[in-house]
Amino acid sequence: MASLITFSLLLSLSLLAAASPSPYLSPIFSRNYNAMSTTLKIFTYIPFKPVSFPSPAESLFYKSLLDSPYSTHEPDHAHFFFIPFSPDTSTRSLARLIRTLRSELPYWNRTLGADHFFLSSPGVRYASDRNIVELKKNAIQVSGGPVPVGNFISHKDITLPPVFDSSEFSSSWIPAPATERVLGFVGYGWVRDRVLVKELIEDPEFFMESEPPPPPPSERRNYGERLGKSDFCLFEYGGGGVVLRIGEVVRYGCVPVVISDRPIQDLPLMDVLRWQDMAVFVNGGKGIEGVKRVLRRVDEESLVKMKRLGAAAAQHFVWNSPPQPLDAFNTVAYQLWLRRHTIRYAERKEWAQS
Repeated sequence: MASLITFSLLLSLSLLAAASPSPYLSPIFSRNYNAMSTTLKIFTYIPFKPVSFPSPAESLFYKSLLDSPYSTHEPDHAHFFFIPFSPDTSTRSLARLIRTLRSELPYWNRTLGADHFFLSSPGVRYASDRNIVELKKNAIQVSGGPVPVGNFISHKDITLPPVFDSSEFSSSWIPAPATERVLGFVGYGWVRDRVLVKELIEDPEFFMESEPPPPPPSERRNYGERLGKSDFCLFEYGGGGVVLRIGEVVRYGCVPVVISDRPIQDLPLMDVLRWQDMAVFVNGGKGIEGVKRVLRRVDEESLVKMKRLGAAAAQHFVWNSPPQPLDAFNTVAYQLWLRRHTIRYAERKEWAQS
């Protein structure tokens, strides 16, 4: 049965790659994903007190992890160790938790925590306590985003794809006729800079929502149609997390335009997807005319390619219960798998006793 499932998964991945341009950074994504899906093992420490998470993505990830085939009760067989703690845990309590792991169990000290991970939407801040320093520097932080500046280390940390309702989505992107298309769409709250908002409202090339889209089913279809007819969807990065609707718009074939005055390191699935080929990144300091100059440099052929890449990547943003192959949970698990080659430090007694 396992070999049949493996063959079916590889076949579906091969068909996907043949049908559309590849959205993946790695040319051997299919092979690596298959190895992960049949091999990855994660041991979860028993929490000292009940754990809950405020964001839907964190809650879904936690539940999916505990119920997944990746979960193991044999720590000696695990590739990774999950440390569950609630986001309101104080720095002192968190330091005490890590100190307990270091002094009473053998697993933390083998890598100084580099094969451990934890969930935290705001991220862990720097602190002078040695236990927090190791957690911050070495353990993998899995967060919602955008994460406050300084709380995200790009070479190891991971951003969860957002949770959104996918029941109204079509299964594949269908290009809208050129006569019906508009340059850009801006959802409610996606851009918050007052000057830029005023310019967008007055610009006939953009459609800007003045209120949130209604929940499905009601007028949700109209919302999807507006996305599908828009070449670009504009987001101001760092505005309370609204940029994470990127996972929603790419499924409709709308190319994300991320407006930011700082480097972006924490988009979802950054070490899996070719974001530079799927989205446009713009400095917002020159107003809407500056944004439009950048967008007009994207020719029709490049635009269609970006839309197809986004549509091909859209499945990785969908949260299923229970998880399905290639969905958000399994793609985050794949990101963990990419980080499995950790350095195992020689254990030193002074580390375990301090």
